[in-house]
Amino acid sequence: MSKSVKHIAVIRLSAMGDVAMTVPVILAFVKQYPEVKITVVSRPFFKPIFVRIPNVKFFSVHTKHQHKGLLGLFRLYKELKQNGITQIADLHNVLRSKIIRTLFALSGKKVSFTNKGREEKNALTRIKNKDFKELKSMFERHVETFQKLGYKIDLNNPSFLEKGKIPQKAIDLIGEKKEHWIGIAPFAQHQRKVYPLDLMQKVIEHLAQHSNAKIVLLGGGEHEKELLDKIAMGLKNVYNLAGVISFEHELDLISNLDLMVSMDSGNAHLAAMFGVKTITLWGATHPFAGFSPFNQPFENCLVSDREQFPLLPTSVYGNKKVPGYEDAMRTISPELILEKITTVLK
Repeated sequence: MSKSVKHIAVIRLSAMGDVAMTVPVILAFVKQYPEVKITVVSRPFFKPIFVRIPNVKFFSVHTKHQHKGLLGLFRLYKELKQNGITQIADLHNVLRSKIIRTLFALSGKKVSFTNKGREEKNALTRIKNKDFKELKSMFERHVETFQKLGYKIDLNNPSFLEKGKIPQKAIDLIGEKKEHWIGIAPFAQHQRKVYPLDLMQKVIEHLAQHSNAKIVLLGGGEHEKELLDKIAMGLKNVYNLAGVISFEHELDLISNLDLMVSMDSGNAHLAAMFGVKTITLWGATHPFAGFSPFNQPFENCLVSDREQFPLLPTSVYGNKKVPGYEDAMRTISPELILEKITTVLK
């Protein structure tokens, strides 16, 4: 490879939503800097996302096998170096990625990393002396990371991943797409971000009565599949796709939705990277922390009532329990969600 050719390794290992949030920035980059090579370094599971981006290569990291521990990370460094990497954009900024970028820096390569704004986020979510204000989005923070490497990225004219072909398994279950397809992803990694299922059932039952819409339920793992089976049971126009199709085909399906209703979780960001209209429900977390879906209007973020629960947000990730705040999401009524769905689909 010619020394004049720049080749950036973009590191973001997990989690689903955070990985998906890198996509709009990478899409803008490849459009604005087509002469620069990009290799995304992440877990193998996420490869179906990035193979959809033109001129982007994917490098799988196996943290439980050949890239485990310090020796594994040194092996990863050598493998990336052999691929002609000249710069590092560390969008993860955790111990593993810090070690990799440090090794590259010591070898004379230019590196940068995303400042996650941990102090600001702590101020936003702390119980006492809360500083309740909107912070930079993660998209802005990733843009700054590339700017440190010498690349200014403009997100004002956003690019999205192209729609995929609706998988045949989905067509066999749902039928050909003739109506509005509404995706509903009612789960999240942490319980404080999950809308009460009894209220979500009311939303789904109401939507099921409309002949001009089909409701697609999305989730992962056997437990979520069982819960979604119970929700969908006996309801016309409601289909549980959890465990039915692969992740790659799930992306194709999501890309063809007219609307996604999701928690503050990965499915919201998967939909947004395709430009699908997205409504998000927020419990212990809040869009002010910078994790609202890309290019979606703020009014599509339905937040729990801070007058009743003034300590919100209590967490960046929804993993902290605050006594008395278990029912905060019940302040988001099913009627409000249905009204928002109607407005967005119009």
